[in-house]
Order: sequence, then structure tokens, then C-alpha cells
Amino acid sequence: MTLLLAQIAWIALVPALPLLAAILTAILGARHLKKLSHWPVVAATAASFLISLILLVDTSQKTHEGEHQAGEANTVTLWSWVHVEEAQSTNDFVIDVELRVDGLTVVMLTMVTFISLLVTIFSIGYMHDDRGYWRFFSYLGLFIFSMTMLVSVNNFLLLFVFWEAVGMCSYLLIGFWYQKPAAAAAGKKAFLVNRVGDFGFMLAMFLIWQAYGTLNYYGTGTANGVLDSTAIGGTVGLLICLLLMLGACGKSAQFPLHVWLPDAMEGPTPVSALIHAATMVTAGVYMVVRCWPLFEASEGAQVTVACIGCFTALLAGLIALTQFDLKRVLAYSTISQLGYMFLALGTGLRTGILAAMFHLVTHAFFKALLFLGSGSVMHATGGTVDMRQFGGLRHRMPITHVTFLIGCLALSGFPFLAGWWSKDAILAAVHERGLNASYGDLYTLLFGLATFTALLTAIYTFRAFLLTFYGPERIPAEAGDHPHESPQSMWIPLAILAIGTCIIGFMHHPLDHWLQQTPGLPELQEHEGQHGIGIMVMSGLVAIVGIGLAGCLYGGGSKLANGLAGFFKRCGLYQLSEQKFYLDSLYWGLVVWPLRSIALLCYAIDRWVIDRIVDACGRGPRSFGGIMRSLQMGLTSFYALAMILGVLVLMAARLLSQMI
Repeated sequence: MTLLLAQIAWIALVPALPLLAAILTAILGARHLKKLSHWPVVAATAASFLISLILLVDTSQKTHEGEHQAGEANTVTLWSWVHVEEAQSTNDFVIDVELRVDGLTVVMLTMVTFISLLVTIFSIGYMHDDRGYWRFFSYLGLFIFSMTMLVSVNNFLLLFVFWEAVGMCSYLLIGFWYQKPAAAAAGKKAFLVNRVGDFGFMLAMFLIWQAYGTLNYYGTGTANGVLDSTAIGGTVGLLICLLLMLGACGKSAQFPLHVWLPDAMEGPTPVSALIHAATMVTAGVYMVVRCWPLFEASEGAQVTVACIGCFTALLAGLIALTQFDLKRVLAYSTISQLGYMFLALGTGLRTGILAAMFHLVTHAFFKALLFLGSGSVMHATGGTVDMRQFGGLRHRMPITHVTFLIGCLALSGFPFLAGWWSKDAILAAVHERGLNASYGDLYTLLFGLATFTALLTAIYTFRAFLLTFYGPERIPAEAGDHPHESPQSMWIPLAILAIGTCIIGFMHHPLDHWLQQTPGLPELQEHEGQHGIGIMVMSGLVAIVGIGLAGCLYGGGSKLANGLAGFFKRCGLYQLSEQKFYLDSLYWGLVVWPLRSIALLCYAIDRWVIDRIVDACGRGPRSFGGIMRSLQMGLTSFYALAMILGVLVLMAARLLSQMI
């Protein structure tokens, strides 16, 4: 092992460098760095990626050489944050700021830093004219720090701290253009919806402490952690898992907490590519994988995860069919693909968990490619995202056209591209789970729905592609007279991601090899992986059929598409999809409007009742003082008269009391 890797404390540099870059940019950006404010973040992220890559290679070598048992990990304690001695308990409450290096951590670190680096480079060209240029890169560095810490820490409390930090950065970046009412509202919506999930996460932590007496993932040698103890089942175990899943639903935009993600597209496009496609929204998937020993003890929790994932994937796919905002189509596809990941996790099989992680990695590549491609389109069309206002851009933007096509093919599951390998692995795992006696019929139904969702994915993906790059050339007025290909700083990341999308699908076995260094994953059963070939062929055919249907509907003119849309409008189904199944309206009527009405009522009571009572109480002494002050006239004769009258009043009162 090299000297660098012998000092495992270097893992701390992965999050520390982006944090230092964010601080440096915040201090020097406005006055000194100005249009060079990207350099600290680019350099820090590149260094973090190189360190993560070295750690990934080192972990792979350890597994190959059998240097230690699977599941063993290196940890480094930076400092002790909390140490509370329990007088009547054998367990002290101890929270160390400790970073962990295992297979799951290094895979996540490598993916996060690599995608972050490419998005940061893309942002140089995309944000070059923005007056908040330095502020954007400062926020970006802060987010990268928070995300790398989230996947590196070794206990639930620190996981929650950086879970919240990632949410805060998301709020800042979604509402970056705060002068736009829509962006400000989207930031608030994301913040508030995520608080619902975070409340569930907090309750789960309280139950974990109560049940296990610690919040550490793994033991220190003298005491067991949560994940290497015997997992508690029953009602308590189920409740812990469901509350953790509620937190994951908020961060990873799963039903019913998915409504914030489409509105989050109001932020700059690099934000959509980084936070809401490749990194932040995968935090929920990472958390469930990390906590798998808890979910393994509760089959009911596994079924719940699978059902939520499948329903979310189908719901988002149906909504994406009728949207005309290019970024919102991609946003709903993100929700749908995250649903696939949770469906795979819900199988409870090792192949399902590996498939979910594999899809997480491949999705990061092709979805970042698609979001950055949409940003390139927006850059050429003056910020326009409505696909009805532009079209036929393939000749104007040849590089974006080719790279976007590769991303669409991968998302659709076209054979031999990234999405085909990982999505088919998910379908195969669900199919295998359906062969088991326990809940077999349910998982067979989920397999059918997931396959239908794959067909929808191919249709709505190529609908967006064809409306954007084919048909008659339509240039919006905002683009001026000469829309053109994006600058080099923007198309180079697109090209790198396109190449990665073509080759990352062949990394399934290396990923499995790396994840062997992650404790708590279930053992591989003998029957697992025996049905993959047939599923792969079937899924590839489904993708080709979906692409063909999209070509028939949108490639040769819009008459057929308009006729089909008219039919569904008469049935009322088109409106359901276009209005997002009225979920936003439902939330407005059941949650937002009642709470806002109660808030307005409380405000009115405070303003017109409580404030007036308080004001009256304050005016009483003042009025009484004014009366007394008027008696102080400064005339001796008046004071003498007042004294005589006072004496007479006292005498009269005395006589009256004697008579009674």
C-alpha cells in the first residue's frame, strides 16, 4: 500500500477541499476573483475526485488480495463531538466525527466527485454572464462538501446533519435566482416538503437509540453498532424502517413527497443536473442500502419499499408523457428511475441491491448528460424550455444533438448502453423475487408494471428528443437570429458523459467486486441471476418498440400524435396526466390551504384582538397618569383647596361610618 493510502486520514480531504474552496470563493469572489471564481471549486473537486479514485482502486485491491474480511473498513476519527455520560445506564451517548471507507462509500464518493467536476466545468460557460457568478460556485462547493460528508460519516446523527446540509444547499441553489417568484417559491416548496421526510428520519433516530443504545453504524471493538447488532424485528423494527423510508421519500422524491422535484427545475440547469439528477436525490437510495440490515429483518418494510418504488415509477412515467417543459420531462424521468431503484431494493435480494446501486451509477451519467444537454439547448434558445416553441435544432447544435441522443437511448434502455444493463438487472431481480412463495404474486404484478413503465420511458424520452431536434426548424424570439452550438466549456462535459454512458454499463462486475467491502448486504443465493438473459432480450425489445412508437407519433409530423391526444382528451386521461393527476391541487386543498387559513386566522386574532387588548392595557396607566398630571397645576391656592376638600371627604366618611 502506498504511503498516501497508509495514512487513511487523507479521506478527510475529499470533503475538506470543496469546503475550503467554498469559503475561499465566498470571501474573495465578489471583489477579487470575480469571473475566475470557478477555479477554487474546479481545482478542489478535481483533487477530491482523484483521491476518491485512488481509494476506489485501493479498496478493489484489498478485496482481490483478501487483505481483510468482506465488510471490514478503514475509519478515521477527526474529533469527539458529543460525550454524555449516562448515570443509570451502561451506554454513554458518544458521537465522534468519524469517516468510514468501505465499498459503498468509495463508489458513492467517486461518482459524486466525478459528476460534480463535470457539472462545475459546464457551469463556467452556462453561468458566465450571471451577476451572482461567485455566489453560485460558493454554493456549489458547499453542496459538494455536504454530499461527500453524507456518504462518508459513520453514524446516524452525522448522517442527519449532512442530510440537512444537503437540503439547505438545495434550497439555496433552487432559489438562486431569487428575484424570480417561481424560483423563490420552488425553493420554499422543496425545503418544506423535505422537512416532512426529515421529521420521519428524526423519529427513526430516536427509536434506533431507544432500541440499540447507540447511533453508530458499526461497533468500535468494545461495543456493537446498530448495523452489526442483531436487527430488531416486529413492530419496532418495522416502524424504524418505515420512518427511514419516509426520510428517503422526501430526499429521493418518492410518492407522496415527490411533488417538489419538478418545481425545482426553476433553478439553474447545472443545479438540476448535479443535485436533482445525479447526487442529492440518490441520498435516499444510499441510506436504505447502508441500513439494509434493518430492512432485512422486516419483510413488510421490503414490500413497502418495492410498492412505493414501483408506483412512483409508473406515476411519474404517465405524467411525463404530456409535459412540454423539457426540464420537467427529465425531472419526472428522474423520479421514475429513482422508483426503479427502490423497487430493486424492495426485492430483498443481493442481486436487487446491486442492481439498484448499479442503476444509481449509470443513471448519474446519462441523466447528468441529459440535463446538461437541456441546458445547452436553453443556452442556444435564449432560456426557452417549452418544446412547442423550438424544434429542428439538430443542424444548429450537432454536438448537443448526438450527445443528447446517446443519453435518450441509455434512458430508454436501448441494448448495450448504460440504462439497458442496469434496468434489466432490476427487472431480473424483481422477476426472481416473484418466483418465491412469499409475496410472489405481488412481485409478479410489480414486474409487469415495471416493464410497462419501461415502455413509457422510451416513448416520453424520444418524444422530447424528436420535438427538440427534429421536425421543422423553429427558433424562439429569445434566441435572436443566430442560435449556435454551446461553447467548448459546455460541450466537452457533454462529450465525456456521452462516452461514459456508452461504457459504464460494462462495470457491473467491478461494481459488485467493490461492494463486497460493504457489510450487511445479503448473501448471494444459488438461484439468483439465472433469469437475466431472457429479461435482457425482452427489455431491449420493449425499448425498441417504445422508440418506434415515439417515432411514429412525433417523427413524421404531429397529426397522429394530435389525433391520439384528442382521443385521450375525450376520455379525460390526457388531462389527468397533464395536470399531474391533480396531486398539487390535492395538496393545496388538503394541506396548504387549511394551514394557510389557520395561519391567517391566527394572524387576525393576534392583530385585531390580542394586540388591541395589549395596547389597551398599555394605554390605561398612561391615561391615568395623564389625569393625575393635570392636577399638578403649580398653584398654592389650588393645593390648599384640594387639601381642605380631602379633609372634608375624610370627615364625612368618618361620620358616615359612625352612624352606620
